[in-house]
Parts: sequence; structure tokens; C-alpha cells
Amino acid sequence: MADTAIHESGSKKNSAQEGKYLTFALGNEEYGLEILKVREIIGYMNITAVPQTPDFVKGIINLRGQVIPVIDLRLRFGMKQAEITDQTCIIVAEVNQSDKTFNAGLIVDRVQEVLDIDNENIEEPSNLGSAVQTDFILGIGKVENTINILLDIDQVLSGVHLNETAADTAPVS
Repeated sequence: MADTAIHESGSKKNSAQEGKYLTFALGNEEYGLEILKVREIIGYMNITAVPQTPDFVKGIINLRGQVIPVIDLRLRFGMKQAEITDQTCIIVAEVNQSDKTFNAGLIVDRVQEVLDIDNENIEEPSNLGSAVQTDFILGIGKVENTINILLDIDQVLSGVHLNETAADTAPVS
């Protein structure tokens, strides 16, 4: 649809749009990820640590022959690391960095559901005020009595050179 394209200013800030979002929890907070960025959801598995990476980069996994970097979203957001439970899972998402596309695993406490959020139920992140860094937030989704922070996963992982960690992976098609 033409009306869901990035606005004329070219700003990604106004690109939050209605659509389907996979929602997940980190502690008591609920987040959403564009469903088109989600490749699959897998149970938590052994992760091989990679030396000299930031604390939130937990390491890499071998998923059907593809080496995928794994990020603990709690640690990326400055939250306390949680215990691994039977609900802990890894969301494999498509990430774009430096004109390269690859998959990355995101450790979350639990996956909630897929929500269809209308434009009128998405607020711009700029409404949070200038003191809050919002470049990784597509919008704030309001569904019934809950708030979901809709993430721009490319921005969440910007500055983390994951494409180098995933250098030996096959490109995403």
C-alpha cells in the first residue's frame, strides 16, 4: 500500500504502521516485533560464546547449518539477566546492517502472541519526550489495556557489528 510507505520526509520515525506484530515479554514489559522480520521461534538451546563481544552478545548457535549470532535483549536494554526457564526462547529475526541482511537470535523471556495493530492504536515514540532515546522504537502499540513497545530491530542492534559475527553464514534470501 502506498499509504504505509515511509513518509515524504524520509524519516523512519513516522514509519510505524499498522500490521502484525509478534509480541513478547522481557520481565513485566511487553514488546512487539514486525512479523515480517521474524523468521522463526525456537526453544532456548546451547549457545557457543564468542570472545571479546559485548555482554549482551551471548554467542552463536548453529541452526540447521547456519551460524547465527544470539543477543540477550534484556542485557541490550540494560535490564538484569533472567534465569532461563521453559518459556525462554530465541526469536530468529532478519536484521539489516551496512547493506547486508542476516539472521540474529533474540533471547526473550516468553513469546506472547501475534497482534494485528491498527494505525489509530499506534502512537509515535516522540510522545515520550526528548530525554528518552527512541530511535529503536517504531511506535507504542495500545491494545486493550496493554502497551507494547514496537521495536525497530535494525536500530536495536545498530552499532553492534553482528554481520561480522555472522560472516560465515549464508545470506538471507
